[in-house]
Amino acid sequence: MRLLYSLMWWLALPLVLGRLWWRGRLEPGYRAHLGERLGFYGRTPAPQLTIMVHAVSVGETRAAEPLVEALLAAWPGCRILLTHMTPTGRATGRALFAKHNNEQQRRVIQSYLPYDTGFMTGRFLRHFMPKICILMETEVWPNLIAACARNGVPVALVNARLSERSLKRGQRFGGIMMDAARAITLVAAQTELDAARIASLGAPDIAVTGSIKFDVVPPEAALRTGAMLRAGFGARPVLLCASTREGEETLILDAWQRAQRPRDSLLVLVPRHPQRFDEVARMVQERGLRLLRRSQLQPGQQVDAGVDVLLGDSMGEMFAYYAACDCAYIGGSLLPLGGQNLIEACALGKPVLVGQHTFNFLQATDEAVAAGGALRVADADGLVRAALALLDDGARRATMGARAQAFANRHRGATARTVELLQRFIG
Repeated sequence: MRLLYSLMWWLALPLVLGRLWWRGRLEPGYRAHLGERLGFYGRTPAPQLTIMVHAVSVGETRAAEPLVEALLAAWPGCRILLTHMTPTGRATGRALFAKHNNEQQRRVIQSYLPYDTGFMTGRFLRHFMPKICILMETEVWPNLIAACARNGVPVALVNARLSERSLKRGQRFGGIMMDAARAITLVAAQTELDAARIASLGAPDIAVTGSIKFDVVPPEAALRTGAMLRAGFGARPVLLCASTREGEETLILDAWQRAQRPRDSLLVLVPRHPQRFDEVARMVQERGLRLLRRSQLQPGQQVDAGVDVLLGDSMGEMFAYYAACDCAYIGGSLLPLGGQNLIEACALGKPVLVGQHTFNFLQATDEAVAAGGALRVADADGLVRAALALLDDGARRATMGARAQAFANRHRGATARTVELLQRFIG
């Protein structure tokens, strides 16, 4: 099965590279470092204890931050190899660790993980020689895992989650996913349900550690940016729609226009994927709503009272947007896309709204709702109604925000538990 899987990768490679180049029209980062994606690298790094952490894109990279910080502290002589699959993930990693001094920055190096063929993954491992391969959340690459096994490199799947839908998809691939799961040395799962699903695929050593995302600390710089944005908004009520996905903005904008809302209310839209910023801007303007883009906003600038929608067309500022809003909708949940992470909004004490489709973060979302820090809505009209009710009731917002923050604080500690499990493999 793995031979067939590798053959499919080789046959698909021209299409994969073509798509990469095509996406580079809107996001030039996709055309950079192409050699790394094929397993070709520059000068071989000097021998050093190397801990590999694979964080595919933005969400996984931000979640990996407390783990990387803890690994750097626990093994002062180590180097962290932070790998990605998307340019936005790579840019996020670069920004997260730019706050370190030069010596610490040199201890975090970045690369793209090559496509999952035996040849490419073998070259990758021989070049960097990691002591351990740590995969974040759902990243199971059969050839990489097999190559690690051949080279005596333990593989840890940490902050691991697996929805029922993803489990069924994995089971359709049968033997190849089962073989990969059985070859994973350690799984640190977010919840008991995640652990049970992963165990059903054959992973031999599973512990439940909780979600590392609860340990992410809002950067001071982001909070300062958020305070600046809030000052620019003034006293007007602000609904943030964070990490929205394709199809959601249309629903939200139409519901926003239909609603009997305060004249001075402000909608902040932050699409999850940067290549869609221009598309969403057009949606706003086509509806006759007055638009301002975050990229056009100067430091200290007041947002004109006539602006209806602020488009968050910036990278790495999600904490700032949360800090600046009055309540937040978490995208990907109005449509059956699984939802995005609500923990950051809760950590900043913001009332959270989610749709019905949260299977990617089901337990965290259910617990936040049960704690009174989050509220489920049925559709876009329900979202806008609930948001406007919150924006009109300061006492309710404060109570709900406090419950959201208390919920987030109760679940801290997964990073320390994960590092303790990893110690026996790193030495």
